Amino acid sequence: MSAPRLVAVVVTHDRLAQIEVTLARLLAGPLDHVVVVDNASNDGTPAFLAAQSDPRLHVIRTARNLGGAGGFELGMRTAVARFDPDWLVVMDDDARPDPGALAAFLARDLAGVDALAAAVYHPDGRICEMNRPSRNPFGSLRVLARTLFGGGRMGFHLPDSAYEGGARQVDVASFVGLFLSRRAIRAAGYPDGRMFLYADDAIYTLGLTKRGLRLWFAPDIRFSHDCSTFAPHPTGAARVYRPLWKVYYNYRNGLILYRQTAGLFFWPALLVVLPKWALSGRHYGADRRAFYGLLGRAIRDGVRGRVPALED
Repeated sequence: MSAPRLVAVVVTHDRLAQIEVTLARLLAGPLDHVVVVDNASNDGTPAFLAAQSDPRLHVIRTARNLGGAGGFELGMRTAVARFDPDWLVVMDDDARPDPGALAAFLARDLAGVDALAAAVYHPDGRICEMNRPSRNPFGSLRVLARTLFGGGRMGFHLPDSAYEGGARQVDVASFVGLFLSRRAIRAAGYPDGRMFLYADDAIYTLGLTKRGLRLWFAPDIRFSHDCSTFAPHPTGAARVYRPLWKVYYNYRNGLILYRQTAGLFFWPALLVVLPKWALSGRHYGADRRAFYGLLGRAIRDGVRGRVPALED
């Protein structure tokens, strides 16, 4: 039996040094094609991509930055329409498979698997928290109780021990090292590009599992994520979003995700999360007023489930 056709989708924006490393790693692996969505980069990325000669590379240059969500939607749609792969694997420009990871995926038994999440680490070997798969905290009483009574975030995210064990089913995963079957894409469609960035991957993968599709975490397939999402705060006390406009997408999309996970518990959950979010404003100094303006807009749109087109 022949190996499944595997196509990688990478989204990049103004990170030439990162896409150089990621593309080299991908083209050294057993991929049928690599689709790179260049989100209107202005740092030399277009020239670098144009100079590549590997026939497996397909570059999409956008006229404006569509964000991660818009880039993944465009890239996945293009990859499926143009190459009809059995599987896609998606990642950011600063993330890439460890040597041998793609071969390990192609060699495994994929029966009963609709999507698969890799284990993602920082380059120094630490588990990458932003890419830690999770269960839906409202999906079972056991997980909910563990979350409410002392577990917090780790009540529903996979523990460190899961990275040393065997494969297990999860509900939510990130767009770093996520393998998606043709079957999954046909059933669940594509990410909503209007989300721009933050939580678009969690919303999409939770939509997969809510449709009954099987998402597995495979700790033996490793990716590296050379990421730095948050600007350091002078006191080291808090996460501070830079540029400031990211505040809107983080909290709006977070509310949309909470509604999707919590169902009838959404409104009580707001009583817990909104005060915490409001307190975050104290870390923004001279930008505090702008922070609260963005937070208010995010809450208004998130509660309504309103996701304006990017032109708005």
